[in-house]
Amino acid sequence: MSILRTALIALTFATPLAAPALSQEVTLRFQHFVSPNSANPKYFMRPWADAIEEQSNGRIKVELYPFMQLGGSAPNMYDLIADGAVDGGWVIPGYQPGRFPEAEALELPFMTPKSAETASRAAWAFTEKYLMDDFADVQIIAAHMHGRGLVHKKGPAPESVADFRGLNLRGPSRPATLLLAKLGANPVGMPVPAFPEALAKDVLDGGVITWEQVPSLKLDELTDSHTDVAGDQSLYNLYFIWAMNKAVYDGLPDDLKAVIDANSGLMASAWAGRAHDLGDAEGRLVVEATDNQIATLSTEVTAEIVALGQEVTADWIVEMTARGLDGAGLVADAQAMMAAE
Repeated sequence: MSILRTALIALTFATPLAAPALSQEVTLRFQHFVSPNSANPKYFMRPWADAIEEQSNGRIKVELYPFMQLGGSAPNMYDLIADGAVDGGWVIPGYQPGRFPEAEALELPFMTPKSAETASRAAWAFTEKYLMDDFADVQIIAAHMHGRGLVHKKGPAPESVADFRGLNLRGPSRPATLLLAKLGANPVGMPVPAFPEALAKDVLDGGVITWEQVPSLKLDELTDSHTDVAGDQSLYNLYFIWAMNKAVYDGLPDDLKAVIDANSGLMASAWAGRAHDLGDAEGRLVVEATDNQIATLSTEVTAEIVALGQEVTADWIVEMTARGLDGAGLVADAQAMMAAE
C-alpha cells in the first residue's frame, strides 16, 4: 500500500507541473507598414501565421497589424522588434542607411534577377554567411527581396538617360538613391507609406517601386507611366527581413520553437519572395486595365544605365573597404549567389 500511495502522490504532483508546458498558449503580435492586401501580407505573412497556428495545434496565435498600428514608424521597425515593443515584424534594413552596410550589397544596381523568389533564395544564403551577427539581437525567420523594380512617374515614360535629369524621384534605399543621382535625378529617400501623399501633393515626379505595390498605393491613379529596364536583371531591389524578438523566441518551449524553425530559413525566404512575384503579376494587370503607359527601355539605354550602376557599385566597394569591410568580396559573393539560384 505504501508503494501505491507513494506512486499516486508522485503522479498527483507531477501532472500539474507538466500540464502548463503541454497547454501553453502564446500570442505573438507581428507588425508591418503596408496594406494587408499587399502581396507580402496576403501571400506570405497571413499564410505563414496560419501555418504557425495550425502546426502548433493552436498553442501559438499570430496577430498581424498592418500600417504600423502598434506604433512607431517603418524606419524603426528593427528596434521595435529588438526592444520588445512588438513580438515580430517586417524590416527593411535599408531604411536606416549605414547601419547594416553589408546588406547593401544585395541592393546594388542590377544585382538581382527579376524573379523575387530566385533573388530571395540567394538573399537567404548571403544572410547566413554575412548578416547573422548584424541581426544577432533578433530571431531571423526569413530574408528576402521583392520583385523587379520599376520607374513609376507622372507624364510619359523616360526613353533616355537624359529624360531622368531633374526629376524628383523617390528611392527606398541608399543604393537606389545613389543610382538615381547618377541618372541626374533628384533622389528623395522615402519609406513606402509616404510615397502616395508625396505624389498627390506634387512633391515628387515619381519614384521606383514594384508592380505589386501599384494597387495598394494607387499608383495606377497617381502616375501615368511605368517603365522597366531591358534584360533579366532588376534596375534595383530591396532587402527585407521577417523577424521576431529574440527573448520571446528563446522563451518558447522547445516544441513551439520547432514550429517557428520549421517555417524559417530558406523555405520561408523563398515563400516570401514568391509572394512578391504573385503580387507583381496582379499589379501589372491593374495597370493594363488603364490607359497608363507600360514601357521598357531599349537595350542601348539599359546598357547606359548598367554602366552607371557599375559606377555606383565601384564607389560602394571603395567606401566599404575604407570602413574595413571586404567590399569587393561582398559584391562577388552576392553576384555568385544570385547566379547560382
